[in-house]
Amino acid sequence: MEQQIDEKSDQKVDQKVDQKTEKTQMREVLDLAMNMGRVLLKNGAEIFRVEETIDHVCRRYQIEDVESFVMSNGIFITARDEEEDIYAKVKHIPLSGFHLGIVTEVNDLSREISAGRIGLEEARARLKEIEAMPPKRGRFRIFAAGIGSGCFCYLLQGNIWESLMAVLIGCFLYVFVIFAEKHKLTKILTNIVGGGMITILALLAIQFPWPFPVRIDKIIIGSIMPLVPGVAFVNAIRDIANSDFIAGIVRILDALLVFVYIAIGVGFVLGSFHKLVGGAWL
Repeated sequence: MEQQIDEKSDQKVDQKVDQKTEKTQMREVLDLAMNMGRVLLKNGAEIFRVEETIDHVCRRYQIEDVESFVMSNGIFITARDEEEDIYAKVKHIPLSGFHLGIVTEVNDLSREISAGRIGLEEARARLKEIEAMPPKRGRFRIFAAGIGSGCFCYLLQGNIWESLMAVLIGCFLYVFVIFAEKHKLTKILTNIVGGGMITILALLAIQFPWPFPVRIDKIIIGSIMPLVPGVAFVNAIRDIANSDFIAGIVRILDALLVFVYIAIGVGFVLGSFHKLVGGAWL
């Protein structure tokens, strides 16, 4: 009789241990899903992509009763098993820059998890490596900004000489942008100063007696393009199209404010120039 009681008590202890282990694993899976969503959202992924990634990871580990709510700067996840709520977490993610390489890598990791080709521990280690990915080297970003500025200037009916000036100004602009990132200058200051710097360089460029026509408006418009938040604007439209109206409106407002900051910088320099010399050099 005593032996039967001892066996029953041992079985109850084993069941409690198994339940505890299962809940611990569920929390680890949900933490992984939360962190993958955080990395995606921080680096410019769309709302639906974040929600799908969280859903795929949870389904892979048989966690069915999960609710996630993703906004432009936050993630809310709750989950429960048959007995009780086992997970509730809120993560604030400030609006920041874009790193589409990280987004691509996290998407690949999500597919590997869904296909069962990677375990939980390995997935967590891979996510840490992905999050630590550095941005492209400064000289490549500067070169790309210059080429982009020149190409946009040419597409906007600038001539070849105006496009070459836009290439140089775009390179100088991105040197300042990288400096601002290293010293953690605010988005407002970076875009206002960047817009003003472009205008000053364009004004200086047209003062030389070039043997060909040079129009300041074409140079400024082309050189501004590296500051324009094109990815943020497109993602905002996609979020609105997917009925994520709150996140889309927040993102589109953030993008529109960047346009305002750039316009303030350009307008301030042009206005000051006209007041000082009356625009006689234009």
